[in-house]
Amino acid sequence: MRRVVVTGMGAMTPIGNNVEDFLKGLKEGACGVSTLKSFDATGFKATLAAEVKGVDLLELLGKKEARRMDRYTQLALAATKEAVEQAKLMGAYDPFDVSVYMTSGIGGLATMEENVEKLLAKGPHRVSPFFIPMNILNMAAGEIAMRFQAMGISYAPVSACASGTHSIGEGYRAILHGYTKAAIVGGAEGSITPMAMAGFANMKALNETDQVALASIPFDARRQGFVMGEGAGALVLEEMSAALERGATIYGEVVGYGATTDAYHITQPHPEALGAYMAMKRALAEGGVSPEEVSYINAHGTSTPMNDRLESMAIVKLFGKDTPVSSTKSMTGHLLGAAGAVESIACLLAMKEGFIPATINTETIDEEVEANIITGQAKRQEVTYALNNSLGFGGHNASLLFKKWEGQ
Repeated sequence: MRRVVVTGMGAMTPIGNNVEDFLKGLKEGACGVSTLKSFDATGFKATLAAEVKGVDLLELLGKKEARRMDRYTQLALAATKEAVEQAKLMGAYDPFDVSVYMTSGIGGLATMEENVEKLLAKGPHRVSPFFIPMNILNMAAGEIAMRFQAMGISYAPVSACASGTHSIGEGYRAILHGYTKAAIVGGAEGSITPMAMAGFANMKALNETDQVALASIPFDARRQGFVMGEGAGALVLEEMSAALERGATIYGEVVGYGATTDAYHITQPHPEALGAYMAMKRALAEGGVSPEEVSYINAHGTSTPMNDRLESMAIVKLFGKDTPVSSTKSMTGHLLGAAGAVESIACLLAMKEGFIPATINTETIDEEVEANIITGQAKRQEVTYALNNSLGFGGHNASLLFKKWEGQ
């Protein structure tokens, strides 16, 4: 039976532009939410966002090429660069044995908006010839494959806010069943744009407060919606024996993946949380792990009234009321298609460093939330198994089970 390990990680987040800084932010309970700066939000209902700050992506990636990429692709490539370098992946395998599963929930929305404005104001001849390749959802995977000469399977599984988790799960399965030896996996999102902020706000999904400490408060009785975030997470997965043979550093093991669909509503979770429950149950079953063995659950925890209550219901049904749970979206905001990838990195760091990130700013747990929500500060604790949940519009549910690496 093949085993799948993580040998590289890369992060671009609102609380750190690399894995080391992201870890520091998680331990310190940093808040990446602030007044939106990507555009003038005067007149918008929601004016707070969790933006990636303090990095020049054009300089990092090379101006000539990066200008021909949407922001989501730039973020994906930046995170992947760190993960590939950390894994020392280049040249380790035949190119046809390295695959890419990199995705986004929305894709090149900024490029879409910019070119629609050009079309309406100046006519069809002013639409960029790069509009289509910049806009499409698979281009992050394509750019990564070209940059790092990954010539195996390459595509972008798209399932809204579960996209990043599904991408990791599909890469894991491809290695597990022998379709590829290594995979670059993850998700990216760069959709803090006027259309996205207006659209999510008008469907009552965003918190409209102007107070940072009340903006992203998962499981809190005062929660009113999520905060739009951006960023990317990338992981390098390898078949364990091949990774060991080449002397790769191993940061954790993927041992289970569960994916289900609610088949209930375009945005609302199943009222009995059946899909979320079964995704977690299947991830544990694949890993041969009992609920009692799981040390930490990184919840989807969006800070929306219905999601948090129903996810807690599913967790308590499977795990009881004692397993520590937190939502790192309290720090990063909701990274949409990148959320599952970044939160998987949070799980791996929690196992490696022996701590549970806190759900910051959450103070008054909703009386209908019975799960053991960790609030305040990060909690020092050994973590042997960590579970990451992602739930997306359309009823998509995905759970990944990770195991601490302690050797074979």
